[in-house]
Amino acid sequence: MPVPIVCLDARLRQFALTFRRCFNRPQMQYFVIVLLGLMLCQEHRTLTGLQRQVAEQTSLSGLSRFFSDAPWSAESVAETWLAYFRTQLEPLVEAERQRQRQRRPKKRGRPTPPIVTGYLIGDDSTQHKRTGRQMAGLGRHHSTTEGKRVVGHSLVQGLYVLLGRRCPLAPQLYRQRTTAEAEGVTFQSKIDLMEALILSFEPVVGTQTHVLLDSWYAAKRLWQAARQRGFLITTGLKVNRALRIDDPTTAQGWRWQKLSDYAASLKAEDYSVQTWPSQTEPRTVHVHTLQTRVRKLYRCQIIIVRESLDAPLSEARYFASSDLAADRAQLVAHLAARWDVETLFADTKEELGLDQYQLMSATAIVRFWTLVMAAYVFLDEERARLREERQCHVTIGEARREVQRHHRRRLIDWLSHQLAAGGARDALYRRLAA
Repeated sequence: MPVPIVCLDARLRQFALTFRRCFNRPQMQYFVIVLLGLMLCQEHRTLTGLQRQVAEQTSLSGLSRFFSDAPWSAESVAETWLAYFRTQLEPLVEAERQRQRQRRPKKRGRPTPPIVTGYLIGDDSTQHKRTGRQMAGLGRHHSTTEGKRVVGHSLVQGLYVLLGRRCPLAPQLYRQRTTAEAEGVTFQSKIDLMEALILSFEPVVGTQTHVLLDSWYAAKRLWQAARQRGFLITTGLKVNRALRIDDPTTAQGWRWQKLSDYAASLKAEDYSVQTWPSQTEPRTVHVHTLQTRVRKLYRCQIIIVRESLDAPLSEARYFASSDLAADRAQLVAHLAARWDVETLFADTKEELGLDQYQLMSATAIVRFWTLVMAAYVFLDEERARLREERQCHVTIGEARREVQRHHRRRLIDWLSHQLAAGGARDALYRRLAA
């Protein structure tokens, strides 16, 4: 049953008002319809599916024009929720810094400054489009789910994780070179897009930023960008990368060795058992580290992770980190934090229909992704609130179901009030009939 906007929950209404400078009055109504529709929709999040969730006199064509033609900026919306997130997190960061100062052991000399680490995580996700071959921006991209290249859109996404809170950055559409040339758009590689993200990102004041990327983004340009900003960086590594290994038998005292060959030379005692952090099921892994230089990168810590020493070496995972001061437990914590971006993609697809759009223009597609991420920002805030109340782990799906329960209760209260005030049943039925 559709819900009138008048039944909008107070917290969701306050969140929506944060964006009032991004939209004019008619656009603001469509924004609220999309936001509420994403929260309540149990079917595909097409424009029709979203419109059916809200009992307002708006047209499907108007909603379509809101995404494709209306004069509002997706970048402005993303900047607004980032400012909103920073405002919420700044007092929490200062409280954490104060807590670290109080727990710091008293000793002579200059005290160690408190460190609050925020993770800037980048990745891309393929949105498989089995139909809609006339959509802009389509290309053939690798799908991890399908295990092959499929027709669809490639979303390059950043995620900021700080003190257990998650904030997505502005989504970006990656076009392959042939697609960009056909559409008359300047080609930007995924490395270009990720470099721009790192260089433009503004963290919460008083924090240290640590960039986390997979092996696709283990490029020197991105390490340079992180170093330029004073950020730490940890990336995955391919096994064909070369390490600088000490070798007194050579004239220079060292040689280059493939990472796969180095890993094959290790013995069981070269690994230590570490706990891989997880909200649900922490597990033990075997970890080896080496501080050296990777060819075409910088001096870093190499991390080799194996689930079991009995498993084939081909199943091992390899990483490089610029955090030279971190011990093995800290390095494993950095690696585990990168999984949050995978959770982001899974949650936005499952709970908010990130890949269910049927829009034709690139502008409309990016705007849809942007509003999905705006809805995620609100759900993450609700997740944090529920976690504090319940003192247990809460998922984005549980937060969304709690939002739905609030709106069903408000709908029942509104109906009761309308009927008690003598409202015509037929009029109410016509308004609420899907």
